[in-house]
Amino acid sequence: MPSLAPLVEAVKGAVVNVDVTASVKNAGFGDLQFDPFADLFGRGHRFMPGPQVRQGAGSGFIIDPRGRVLTNNHVVEDAVSIRVHLDDGRAFDAKVLGRDPLTDVALLQLEGVKEDLPFVKLGDSDAMKVGDYVLAIGNPFGLASSVSSGILSARARDIHAGPYDDFLQTDAAINPGNSGGPLFNMRGEVIGINTAIIGGGNGIGFAVPSNMARALLGQLEKGVVRRGWLGVAIQDLTPQLAPALGVDVKEGAVVVQVTEDTPAAKAGLQRDDVVVAVDGQHVGSSKDLTRMIGFKQPGTATSLDILRHGQKKTVKVTLGERPDLEHRGIGSRSSDGVEQDEKTGRIGLSLRDVDPRIDGQDAPDGGAVIAQVQPGSRADDAGLKPGMVIVEAGGQKIRSARDFLKVIRNAPSGKSLLLRIAVGDALVLRALPVP
Repeated sequence: MPSLAPLVEAVKGAVVNVDVTASVKNAGFGDLQFDPFADLFGRGHRFMPGPQVRQGAGSGFIIDPRGRVLTNNHVVEDAVSIRVHLDDGRAFDAKVLGRDPLTDVALLQLEGVKEDLPFVKLGDSDAMKVGDYVLAIGNPFGLASSVSSGILSARARDIHAGPYDDFLQTDAAINPGNSGGPLFNMRGEVIGINTAIIGGGNGIGFAVPSNMARALLGQLEKGVVRRGWLGVAIQDLTPQLAPALGVDVKEGAVVVQVTEDTPAAKAGLQRDDVVVAVDGQHVGSSKDLTRMIGFKQPGTATSLDILRHGQKKTVKVTLGERPDLEHRGIGSRSSDGVEQDEKTGRIGLSLRDVDPRIDGQDAPDGGAVIAQVQPGSRADDAGLKPGMVIVEAGGQKIRSARDFLKVIRNAPSGKSLLLRIAVGDALVLRALPVP
């Protein structure tokens, strides 16, 4: 492989160090296994009650001669002041124009810029192939303008950092302090924004794709990121669900629930619809649908290709604006008073009625609570877990364990029974094979 020195020389002037003074509430992370600010503030400092001020450092890169800088949101989140240092020794104060925690992208503006600054261009991350060479430049461990190289190891990684995860994976060294720095292709174009939140120093690095950052730039400049919204609960289409829903496709997003008075409801979208395309673009999973809708603007007229009971349909919907959402955990439930018969026993399932004293408001209209699941059973293979509440089976409302027993006894053998299940505040679908 030829020397990378000419490439490094051409782009390093646009790579910057971002020094941050940040306000941190309850700045002790001693009891946490994962510290999202580890690469900024380090570990092991003493716990001090109340807001604390800490110094941190990350990386970034200039994207135009006016001094706009892209970096990670977690580098500048809660920043009190920001000082940006260029490779040539110049330094500028910076302000945050906009930031997006859901994609971990932030846009800064350097202040007091009097002449054009060196900058780099955003490339096409979608054009990158696994195995392509990449180059990372940043400020790992406070060592300015450090260079590492490697290949693109994988694409579209979901590391459960947020609803829009679509990370590039690389084996180029991405260490603490590299956060926010550029990942280049061999033409000197930025194809990713490096992040050291997960994988830093372990031989596995991740980067936010440049196309995702480019799609947000206009909104970040205005200081607010607004996202499209349907108003549905969705999950992946699985090989087990497909025959139960009467569809012959392998990929898509299943509509589990449609909230009243939302864009989806007004457009006529129904539960059990399988979304297979958005504006002609293939939907391979529920994550795909979330990303496609989320990166459209509220008010956008959008076309959804769906399968409903096996029939192809097109639904036209005008997107709303995504509200702030709470993320709630799933509490455990007691498994007293179980019911079981021969058929549910062969499925590997024991049930009980909903008890408001135990289950609270998780299923106000009743249901059959899964009390026990036998490991390796049909129920286990179908993804059923203790504490889930079956509220519908085979299209019939389930108000008690006995309701479910009646449905399962009458279900034809060899077929899959479609279950609608309450899990915390959400509804999910499962396909249960009937013996």
